[in-house]
Amino acid sequence: MTDFDPTQHRMIAAQRWFEDFVVGERFVLPSRTQTSAVFAAFQTASGDTHPVHYDVEYCRARGMPNLLAHGFQTLIHTAPGAGLFPFMVEDSLVGFLEQSSRFLKPVFADDTIYPVLEVAELVPGRTTGAVTLKSIVYNQRKELVLEGMQKFLIRRRPAG
Repeated sequence: MTDFDPTQHRMIAAQRWFEDFVVGERFVLPSRTQTSAVFAAFQTASGDTHPVHYDVEYCRARGMPNLLAHGFQTLIHTAPGAGLFPFMVEDSLVGFLEQSSRFLKPVFADDTIYPVLEVAELVPGRTTGAVTLKSIVYNQRKELVLEGMQKFLIRRRPAG
């Protein structure tokens, strides 16, 4: 393969610019079951050592059915890098501006969560625009467990 060009090695060939996004457009992220391995990895990465996140008997003694996921453990599954969004904007992404979230229902070990990002707002600027993605996470019982937003600065399509 002598004509290989690493700059053309992309998940998504056609790049998107601010003008290409539409309010209501959805980016589905992979579902994830919150296994004990996910809990252990999050505890290691976060440094959170509260027993509600690793001691099942501690949780049961307090009326919970299983380990309780930290809110950020649920939030990390809304990272756009888990889906196709960042591959669409490799050439146009300027930066990640802000994030907020509300944790609406508990997520326990063995729950499966279903994250989605949805374009909620487009604010154009002269050379860039702000793309606000609504973060939505449901569990296997169809309960909304997290909602929030993530805002990105995306370049407008270059002239020519």
